[in-house]
Amino acid sequence: MASANTLSVEWRSSSYSTNGGNCVEIGDGIANTVPVRDSKNPTGPILITSNASWTAFVAFAKAATV
Repeated sequence: MASANTLSVEWRSSSYSTNGGNCVEIGDGIANTVPVRDSKNPTGPILITSNASWTAFVAFAKAATV
């Protein structure tokens, strides 16, 4: 895992998230990877995953909520 202090990315959260909610943020700006962090702990650890893994996770999450 990386540290939020060592990455230069622009973080964003889902448009479905509400202020103060429990959500994750993903970072833009690193080729072929998707950094993910806890919105409640922005200086904490970051999980870095491949674009393909992130796409599969999002597809799974969408299917599970239907």
